[in-house]
Amino acid sequence: QYNEMCISFATREVIRHNKKVNLTYTEFEILQLLAQNPARYSAKKIYDIVWKEPYSGDYNIVMSHIRNIREKIEDNSSKPVHIQIVWGVGYRFNQKISREL
Repeated sequence: QYNEMCISFATREVIRHNKKVNLTYTEFEILQLLAQNPARYSAKKIYDIVWKEPYSGDYNIVMSHIRNIREKIEDNSSKPVHIQIVWGVGYRFNQKISREL
């Protein structure tokens, strides 16, 4: 449970404001990776893990998916609360907003 959003890893569902959020397979994989792990991930590392192949050098594909996820789960995607940028490192999920169910 993350503020107004609930992520079910077992059923691969995201509920936000009591409505199902439609994420693509890849979007969910990225969200799950970030939400389940407190580490900070570079675009390269996200690509390696989610696409299960060596990084090709195109950061835009990861950034595009992150942007799409933010548009779907954030109140204001230009001021994200859930998926944050760690300058010079990459992305992380804001673990401070999680709470026990």
